[in-house]
Amino acid sequence: MLKPWFVLPLIAGIGGFAGGAGAAENLILATTTSTQDSGLLDVLVPAFEAKTHLKLKTIAVGSGEALAMGKRGDADVLLVHSPAAEEAFMSEGQGEKRLAVMHNDFVLIGPGADPAGVKGLDIIKALEKIAAAKAPFASRGDQSGTHKKELDLWRKAGIDPAGQGWYFSTGQGIGETAHIAAGKQAYTLIDRGTCLAMGARLGLPILCEDAKDLLNSYHVIVVSPEKHPKVHVRAARRFAEWIVSPRTQKLIGDFGRAKYGRSLFVPDAK
Repeated sequence: MLKPWFVLPLIAGIGGFAGGAGAAENLILATTTSTQDSGLLDVLVPAFEAKTHLKLKTIAVGSGEALAMGKRGDADVLLVHSPAAEEAFMSEGQGEKRLAVMHNDFVLIGPGADPAGVKGLDIIKALEKIAAAKAPFASRGDQSGTHKKELDLWRKAGIDPAGQGWYFSTGQGIGETAHIAAGKQAYTLIDRGTCLAMGARLGLPILCEDAKDLLNSYHVIVVSPEKHPKVHVRAARRFAEWIVSPRTQKLIGDFGRAKYGRSLFVPDAK
């Protein structure tokens, strides 16, 4: 059940929204590059602004950097997909509330020729074969949710790819990394939403999918006003309330269905 603050109205003249016309600051959402590169933000932002008459400024970075922004008080609300890091963030008192929003999954994409012969394999077996074949693998290398998931999968495979000639880090977001992988005919891990949105341009087919280890869950986090008194907490609460509301959850569930024949994200709010 939602906590009482979720039913509080947004009261004008509180926090950063005081001061009348022209004085209101942007509500800052730090989120992942996957919500941007999949096109989801292009749907959510105008819908939120139309509903609330608030201005939402989005900063799309890796989940690690989004959480770091929250720790610095540089963002009001987060939409991220790095569960272990999110739980640490909450345990440190950096977040006031964390709620499930949606999920999709990660997939392994790579060259159509599939030089490591991984098509249809379990993801852990696939990584073992990529390492054995010394086939090129592109990593984001940026402490994002995708990067942390990838590192976790390598650990499960018992492989440390760091420093190997066939393994390289881009230091870029999910879309840029996918483009680099396509240019180098490399394997890479990508969330399904971004993969579907970019697939035709990449020319890298999905080779491994539908494994429990590939689940990709997103949560909304309201940054703690106790830790960071300058955050626009009432507006942040309003966003969190809105994104888990039935209407927005339906919007998320419908996103991509007409174009791709399936939803890019599955709603998770109860």
